[in-house]
Amino acid sequence: MPRKMVVIFGASNILWMVFAVSQAFKIDIFPESKIIAQIGDSISLTCSTTGCESPSFSWRTQIDSPLNGKVRNEGTKSTLTMDPVSLGNEHYYLCTVICESQKLERGIPVEIYSFPKDPEIHLSGPLEVGKPVTVTCLVPDVYPFERLEIELLKGNRSVKTQDFLEVSEMKSQETKSLEVTFTPIDEDIGKALVCQATLHINEIDSQPQVRETTKKLQVYISPKDTVISVNPSTSLQEGDSVTMTCTSEGLPAPQIFWSKKLDNGNLQLLSENATLTLIAMRMEDSGIYMCEGVNLVGKDRKEVKLIVQEKMFTVEISPGSQIAAQIGDSVVLTCDVMGCESPSFSWRTQIDSPLNGKVRSEGSKSTLTLSPVRFENEHFYLCTVTCGHKKLEKGIHVELYSFLRDPEIEMSGLLVSGNPVTVSCKVPDVYPFDRLEIELLKGESIMKNKIFWEDVSKKSLETKSLEMTFIPTTEDTGKVLVCLAKLPIDEMEFEPKQRQSTQILYVNVAPGDTTILISPSSILEEGRSVNMTCSSDGLPAPKILWSRLLSNGDLQPLSENTTLTLTSTKMEDSGIYVCEGINQVGISRKEVELIIQVAPKDIRLTAFPSESVKEGDTVIISCTCGNVPQTLIILKKKAGSGYIVLKSTDGAYTIHRAQLEDAGVYECESKNEVGLQLRSITLDVKGRESNKHYFSPELLVLYCASSLIIPAIGMIIYFARKANMKGSYSLVEAQKSKV
Repeated sequence: MPRKMVVIFGASNILWMVFAVSQAFKIDIFPESKIIAQIGDSISLTCSTTGCESPSFSWRTQIDSPLNGKVRNEGTKSTLTMDPVSLGNEHYYLCTVICESQKLERGIPVEIYSFPKDPEIHLSGPLEVGKPVTVTCLVPDVYPFERLEIELLKGNRSVKTQDFLEVSEMKSQETKSLEVTFTPIDEDIGKALVCQATLHINEIDSQPQVRETTKKLQVYISPKDTVISVNPSTSLQEGDSVTMTCTSEGLPAPQIFWSKKLDNGNLQLLSENATLTLIAMRMEDSGIYMCEGVNLVGKDRKEVKLIVQEKMFTVEISPGSQIAAQIGDSVVLTCDVMGCESPSFSWRTQIDSPLNGKVRSEGSKSTLTLSPVRFENEHFYLCTVTCGHKKLEKGIHVELYSFLRDPEIEMSGLLVSGNPVTVSCKVPDVYPFDRLEIELLKGESIMKNKIFWEDVSKKSLETKSLEMTFIPTTEDTGKVLVCLAKLPIDEMEFEPKQRQSTQILYVNVAPGDTTILISPSSILEEGRSVNMTCSSDGLPAPKILWSRLLSNGDLQPLSENTTLTLTSTKMEDSGIYVCEGINQVGISRKEVELIIQVAPKDIRLTAFPSESVKEGDTVIISCTCGNVPQTLIILKKKAGSGYIVLKSTDGAYTIHRAQLEDAGVYECESKNEVGLQLRSITLDVKGRESNKHYFSPELLVLYCASSLIIPAIGMIIYFARKANMKGSYSLVEAQKSKV
C-alpha cells in the first residue's frame, strides 16, 4: 500500500510540473501595436518568449508573400529587420514559436507611407499684373496618395483644396499636384503663396503628416509710356552732335537700350544708358534710332529718325591700311563712302592680278570677301569710288601668315637616367618660316634655339623643327621642357605672335642594387617559417616579382609582394629563389639558395636474401634513408655490452660465407645535423647437416666438364698426329674422315 502511494504522489508531481511549464510559456512581440514606417527607413520586429529554453521561431506574412527582410534568431528572441523599408513590406507579419509540442503565434501589422519631400511650387511664367498665370503645387513620391490633401493659400486666404480619394490597384509612389490659375493684381505685391500638403497616415492612432512650402510673390509690370527727347534737333549737319534721352515706366524699373536700325532690318546695339550722345555726325549716321525699355516681363519701344545732311565726299577702307590674315580664315575688306548718295565701286590689286574674292556693293558700302584666304590673296588691294564726276581711291595691304597650332614635343624614347635621348620640337604648317624662331628650354635654361633665315622663294606651308640630344639625370625629374615658337608679324593683333608647348620631364631609372634579406636564415630546419624580403632601387619604383628556379631552368612565379613568406617549410622547399625588380625601363635580379634540413626518417634495414640463412651463404645487410640528403649511415653489430662498427659501402655490408658467429643483432644509425634515427634486425645463421651421400653441386659441374674435356683431348691428339704424317691439315677432309 505505501508503494502505491509513492507512485501516485510522483505522478501527480510530474503532472503539476507539466502544467506549470505550459502556463509559463508565452510569446511577446515588439512593438506591441501596429507600426507605421516611411519608405527608405529601417524597422525591426522583435519576437521573444518566456518559459521555453529552446524555442523554434518562424516568420511569415498573413498572405504568405515574401518577408522582404532579414531574420536573426538568438536564444529566446527572433528579430525581423526591414532595411530599407519598401512597398513590399506592407503586410500583417506573424511570428510563430514552437516549444516542444506547443505552438504559439503573434502578429503585428506594418503600414507603409512615403512623404519624403516638401511640396514644390511652380509658376507657368513670371507674375505680371493683368496677365493670368498658373500655379502648380507638386507633392513628389507620396504613398498612399488616397490619404493626401493639398491646399493652396495666397496670403491667409485659401485659394483651393484638393483630396485624392481614388484608390490605386497597384502600390506605387506617385507625384500629385494641384493647379490654380489666377490673375495677379497690384495688391498681390509682397504676398506669399503657401502650398500645404497633409498626409493622413492613420485616422485613429497617428497625427497627420504635414509639409508646406512658401513662395513670396514677385509681381511685375511690363514697361509702358516710353518717351524720347532729342536735343538740339532731329535734323543735323555732318560734324554736329546730338543727345537723345529715353524714359520708360514699369516694375521692376525697365533697363534702357539704344539701337539703330540697319539697312538690312537688323538692330545695331549702341548703348545701355538712358542717354545716348552722338558726336561728329556723318551722313551714314542718318537713320532710325530706337529706344527700348526692357524688364523681366516685357518691353516697350519708341523710335526717332535722325537726318544728317551731306557736307563732303570721303572714302574709308577697313579694317585699316594693313591686315595680317591667317591662311584658311575669312577676311572681309570694306569700303565705305560718306557724302555720296549713289557711289560706284570697283576693286583691283596693285599689279592687276585676279582678286580671288567676292565683291558685294550695296548703297554706300562695298565689301571684298576673301574666303578662305589663300596664298593668291597676298596683295595690295585698291578700292576705287566714283561719285558723279569725282573719283577717290583707298588701299589696304593683305599680308598672310600661318601659325595655327602649338609646337609639338616628341621624344626618341623614354627618359632613362644616363641614356641619351633626342628631343624634337616641331612647328607644323608655318608661313612665312623665314621669320620663325624656335627655342628649346629646360626649366629656365635655354638648351638650344634656331632662327630660320632661309629665303622663301616658294609660298607654301611647311613644318619646321629643332632637334637636340641630351643625357637626362635624376635631377631633371620635375623640370619643365618648353618648346617656344615665335613668328614676329606686327599686324597679328588678334592672334598669338608666339606659341609654346610644355612637357614635364619624368626621368626613369632602371632597377638596381637589388638586395634580399632572409629571416631567420637561409638554412633552417623543416617545419620552421622563413621571410625573404627583397628591395630594389629604381624610378619608377620597381615592381617586385618572386620566382623559384626550376630544374629545367624555367622560373616559377610565386608572389608580387616585397616579402615572400614560407610557413611550415618542407624539404621540397629547398632550392634557388629569384627576386626581380622590374619597371618600364629595365630589370634587376638577385638569387638566394634556401636549404631546408630534415632529420633522418623512413629508415629501412634489410638482409638479403633473408634474415635467416645457412652457414656458408652470402648475406648483404643494407640500410637506406628516404630522400634525406647529407645523412651519415653507420652499420653496427651488437657484441656483448657494446657494438662493433662495420665497414659498409653506401650503407651496405656484405658477409661472404656466413658463419654461425655472424648471427646476431645488426643496427643501422642514420644521423645528420638535425637529428638521428635507429633501426635493427636479427640475423639467424643455421649450420649445415653432415650426410655421407651428400652430393655437392660443384662436384656435379666438375664431373660434367671432365666428361666433355676427355673426348675433346683425344680428338685433338688424333688430328695432330694425322697432320704430322701428311705435313698438312685440312678441316674439310677432317670432316669427311670416319673417325
